Amino acid sequence: MKRAAQILLIVTFIAFSWLAMQVVHEMGHVLVARLTGGEVLKVALHPLIVSRTDLGENPHPLAVVWGGPLVGSIFPLLLFALASACRLHGLYMFRFFAGFCLVANGVYIGTGWALADGADPSVMTENGSPRWLLVLFGLLAAPIGLYLWHRQGPHFGLGEAKGSVDVRAALVSATMLLALAGAELLWNVR
Repeated sequence: MKRAAQILLIVTFIAFSWLAMQVVHEMGHVLVARLTGGEVLKVALHPLIVSRTDLGENPHPLAVVWGGPLVGSIFPLLLFALASACRLHGLYMFRFFAGFCLVANGVYIGTGWALADGADPSVMTENGSPRWLLVLFGLLAAPIGLYLWHRQGPHFGLGEAKGSVDVRAALVSATMLLALAGAELLWNVR
């Protein structure tokens, strides 16, 4: 039973973190687009796709494209800081999620300019961001994310915890994943 709870926690929380990271990343694009007079046509969020935000009129494409990784990295850090200040139970989950967002956005922006046409990093370079700035973002964000992950393994049953985890955390994680995946499925129906 101990290993089942550990596997449930690890698998569902990684999957939840992936989906939630995409939500806050796209939230950044939408927020900056609206603040700069852009027209948001669609936000594609679905458990089986990589998210995207489709825009109509976009008078400030560079600001909008940077909004995704910046808000997508800073917002989870602020959530972690707030949870820490409030001494919430399960703080390690906030910490892991903030780290996940920093690693994902850092790797995506820091290396993506060399990998994918049409993705955020190529839009950044096409609109004037120098590649060194994208690499610098990656070199700052990803290591901070890894730092946040440091010594969190025992909370997930790794190392000296020998598979022991908070069963409530595993159930909360599974519930959050199901709720977010369900919400994304419903979001795409409309």
